[in-house]
Order: sequence, then structure tokens, then C-alpha cells
Amino acid sequence: AVRPERGAASRVAAVPYDVVTTEEAAAIIRENPMSFLRISRPDAELPDVPPHDDRVYARARERFEELRSAGVFRDDGTPGMYIYRVSSRAGTFTGLCCCLPVDDYESGVIRRHEQTRYDKEEDRTRHIDAVNANTGPVVLIYRDAGSLARLIEGLADTLPPEAEVRWRDGSFHQIFRVSDPGDLARIEALFSTVDRLYIADGHHRAKSAVNVAHRRRQDGGLCGEDDRFMGVLFADSGVRIHGYSRMVRDLGGRSAEEFMDAVSTSYGIAPCGPVDRSAFQITPRQPGNGHLMHMYLGRTWYECRAKGDPPSNPISALDVSVLQREILERILGITDPRGDERLQYLGGARPIADLEAMVDRGEYAVAFSMQPVRVETVLSIADENGIMPPKSTWFEPKLLSGLIIHTLS
Repeated sequence: AVRPERGAASRVAAVPYDVVTTEEAAAIIRENPMSFLRISRPDAELPDVPPHDDRVYARARERFEELRSAGVFRDDGTPGMYIYRVSSRAGTFTGLCCCLPVDDYESGVIRRHEQTRYDKEEDRTRHIDAVNANTGPVVLIYRDAGSLARLIEGLADTLPPEAEVRWRDGSFHQIFRVSDPGDLARIEALFSTVDRLYIADGHHRAKSAVNVAHRRRQDGGLCGEDDRFMGVLFADSGVRIHGYSRMVRDLGGRSAEEFMDAVSTSYGIAPCGPVDRSAFQITPRQPGNGHLMHMYLGRTWYECRAKGDPPSNPISALDVSVLQREILERILGITDPRGDERLQYLGGARPIADLEAMVDRGEYAVAFSMQPVRVETVLSIADENGIMPPKSTWFEPKLLSGLIIHTLS
């Protein structure tokens, strides 16, 4: 693996490429010329060049080679695994960073629950091919009886950190290198009992790495590392899911009262009263298994519990599916949740106060705060080759880019 020198990690580390706009990436780069966004978002430095021009991807490779030549990055030289630990407001998360075979993705050992978009796939495919590296990790989950997670946690507790970064959101990121043959053998032995892995975050990164391997196979240019991609593996008990909030710009020509009446045909509605505005989601007023969400309209939070029996199909029964079917499509006419500009999403690790503010300012007419999906629900859907609706899950931890890089040759 290639990693930043110990003293450079905090300068190099960056958010994932797909969570910032071109303008935001450019501003970060101006403030910090060592930011990994110079590699992961080369379009930010070429505002007058089309974002998918060959020159953009060539610039990414140039920047990577420049930083390597300058000694900012170094190659570990010998094989090893890494432990990535994140401590944040949501908890402490400890995962194993290693390389995974492309064949496992193709055979279904590595499961996915999200549909990829061709344009995003092609962008990262060309980026990986140009830079000749996996520049960002795929986050995966495994079902664990406890022994593997305990081993990885124990190693992180005893090994010296290779890199430490205090991020601007307050999260603390640490990298540990596992190189002892005995430790590596124990990890490999325990992982041999894991029959499936599940992509939590990074469906496009994974598919793009597979695409690069396919193209290089066809060209006869595989060198061994092309057939693997970088992932960070967390136990199913070692991740957290938040709901993904929905915000709609208008009420489809209805007044607030008319909209409430329309919603009440599918949901029982009750005012919430005071809520914890610093929380990521609202605690239900009454326990129960009924499908529910919370709606912010007219400066008031309402608890909305779906009427009737839930569908037997696990995807149709998801809270986000019920919302899409019964409100967004039936009442508001939003039939394309991926592309309709009236609908926007807000990642779940944001306080309720943020949703309120955007509605109160008039940017949106109504907001829906969703309850988190259970981790086991996601894994079970993936086991059945099911595809969840867009923006169904917001997984934590969120990893930084630039701290570990897997080069393909």
C-alpha cells in the first residue's frame, strides 16, 4: 500500500470524492494544496475543461506522481493489512483494510444492495485506470460471531498508530499496520469462516474496480493487483445506520391543510410536541413495529404511522418505499426519486435542526425524517439479490480518502 508520511496525513486526508461539488473541492484545494482532492477530484483544478475529458484523468495521475516524488506518499514495500479506526459522536468503529478479489464480486460472495449509475461508474473506472490505483476504500460488512471483531479491536488497542487525523467534524481517524505473520495468519483463518461480504458504502468504487479488471483482462495487461480492490471490513455489530431524510420543494399546488388531509388517507398523524433538535432522528412517541416517519410542516413535527398491514415484500415494506409510494408519487407526483429536482436528500448524520432550518427558510415546503433501517434488513435484502430504493441508508463510519491507497502495479 501507499500511504502519506506520518506528518503529512492530516494535510493529505480528504472527504470522499462524491460528497463535495466541484466548487467546494476547488475551495478546499486553494486552502490546502496537499489535499487528496487534487487526486480524487482533478476536475476542480480544470474548470475550463469538460469534467470527463481525458485531460482531467491525466491530471489526477500527474498529481499523484508529483506527491509521491515529493516524498509526501511512501510505499510500505512489504504486504500487510491495516486497521482503520474512527471515533466520533456516533461511537467508535474499527475495521480491517485489505484487498478483495474481483472474482468474489462477480461470483456473489460480495453482495450489493444499491443500483449503480453508468455515468458515475464510468467516471471512477477511468479515474482508477488513469491513476492506476484504488484511491478510496469500499466499506463492507460481514456477519461476525464476535471472535474476528474482538481480534481486530485487540490489535488496534495494542499496535502503535501509523497515522492520526482529527477531522473538522470532530471525528478522530487512526491507521494501524498489521505486519506480524502470526497476526496476519489469525486474521486470515477467521476470515475463512466468513462466507459473504456486503457493500455498505462505495458501490460505484467497487463496480469501477471490477470494470478496470475486465478491461485489462481483455487487453492482456493484468499484473495481479488489478484483480483486487481495496475495502475496509466492519462487523455487522460495528456499523451504524441513520435514516436518509427527504425534502420536497413544494406541496404540488396544495395548501398545507389539503396536503395533511391527503397524507392522512395513508398515515395516522399526530403532533410530536417538543423534539431533541440535536438528535439525528426523532424518537417515536409510542413503541411498535408499525412503519413510521416524522414530517416537518408549518414549523411543527408530526409522527406519521402507516395504516394497514405492511407489504410482504421486504423492499416494498421499507419506510422509504411506503413514503415514495403513498406520498411522493401518489400525492406529489414524484415518479423519479433519482432525478426529480423537487426532491432532495439529506444524509442521516445531521441534526434535526438542519431539516427545520431549511424548511423554515423557505427552501423546502416539507421535510421527512426517516427512522434507520436495521443492518440485518439490509443484509437480508442483499442475500436475496434485492436492490433497495435510492438513499435508503446512511452508514457510519464515514472514512477519509488519502490515508491508504492500493496501487495496481
